[in-house]
Amino acid sequence: MSEFIDKRLRADRFRQRLAAAMQGQSVTQSALARQIGVDRSTISQLLKDTGARLPNAQVVGECASALGVSADWLLSLTDRPESAADILANSLTVTAAPRALVDEQIFNWHQEAAGYKIRHVPAGLPDMLKTDQMLVWEYSAHLGRTTEQAINASRDRLNWMRSSQSDYEIALPLHEIESFATGTGYYRGLPPDLRRTQLDHFADLSAQLYPRLRIYLFDAHRLFSSPITVFGPLLAVLYLGRNYLAFRDTERVASFTEHFDNLVRKSEITARAIPEYMSTQRTAI
Repeated sequence: MSEFIDKRLRADRFRQRLAAAMQGQSVTQSALARQIGVDRSTISQLLKDTGARLPNAQVVGECASALGVSADWLLSLTDRPESAADILANSLTVTAAPRALVDEQIFNWHQEAAGYKIRHVPAGLPDMLKTDQMLVWEYSAHLGRTTEQAINASRDRLNWMRSSQSDYEIALPLHEIESFATGTGYYRGLPPDLRRTQLDHFADLSAQLYPRLRIYLFDAHRLFSSPITVFGPLLAVLYLGRNYLAFRDTERVASFTEHFDNLVRKSEITARAIPEYMSTQRTAI
């Protein structure tokens, strides 16, 4: 619900905000008058009038447009001076998502959120928990240089993410691990020895890094999630395949966080049970 403001106070705030916007843009009364097509005396009256009257919507809109602020801000309907378009542009960005081990954008977001909890629903198995052999199998066609060089270049970043001050919660659908263990679907053709080693690696890391790293498995028949990452209260990112859709406004970040936390609450396999579950899957190979 919007705040009720007395019309005299609203008119006084309009004058103050108009003057502040003109000062911020170094715009004189004469210059503003020319830009919006009125006499200079009209601008002078807007700034000096002590009454409760406000200018008409046309004048308010023209002033806002000329000064690069929103009409709602001039009228005290919001405390954010940016226009709606500017707010959207600042809170929502689309960036490229290259097929890489740890691309620059993801690594920068992890550094920005150092110390905050990071919630992650990966598109497949989480890269930061993969063995070198698994990384080679998955990314060899996309590395662009020798496999060893690419793995070495990415290992430092993966290790930084593992050892950072952030807590990590990772939620995966059960069928992803089951498909991996059986070598079906996306993982068809993956050698059994590699699958066993990777499941051992999952079990070891989840035990060693708990509780700073917590992995949960949810039933995709009951719940669904697109690949997302929530970087504390700062940022929520939706993975689209070729692009990341990144949200920075508080409401959207909170919505993504609530979605993730619901996956955790309704998980079939909790973080404490992950080592045993991975071992069970391994023995079935």
